Amino acid sequence: MGEIIGLFVVLIIFLIAAIFLSFGKGAFLIAGYNMMSKNEKQKYDEVALCKFVGKIMYGISFCLLLFILSEIYQNTILLIIGIVLTIFFSIFGIIYMNTGIRFKKNEQS
Repeated sequence: MGEIIGLFVVLIIFLIAAIFLSFGKGAFLIAGYNMMSKNEKQKYDEVALCKFVGKIMYGISFCLLLFILSEIYQNTILLIIGIVLTIFFSIFGIIYMNTGIRFKKNEQS
C-alpha cells in the first residue's frame, strides 16, 4: 500500500508540473534551459519549449498511472507497458528538443 501512495504522490507532482508548463510558465523547471545564460535563453522560444515539456510530462504522468494500476491489479503487463512508454517519451523528448531549430526564435532583421 505504501508503494501505491508514493507513486500517487509523484503522479500528483508530475501533473502539477505538467499543468504549470502547459501554460508556458515554469521554464526554471527545465534543467538544460535553466542552466543557460540570459543571452542564450533569449535565443529560445520559452513558451513553446515549456508547452512541449508539459506534453512530455503528461505522457510520463500517464505512465505513472499505469504503474499504480499495475500495483493495484497485480498486472505485470501494465507495468511493462508503463516502462516502455516512459522510455519512449524520454527518448522522443530528448531527440525532438535537441534536433533542428524547433524552439529557437526567428532572428529576422
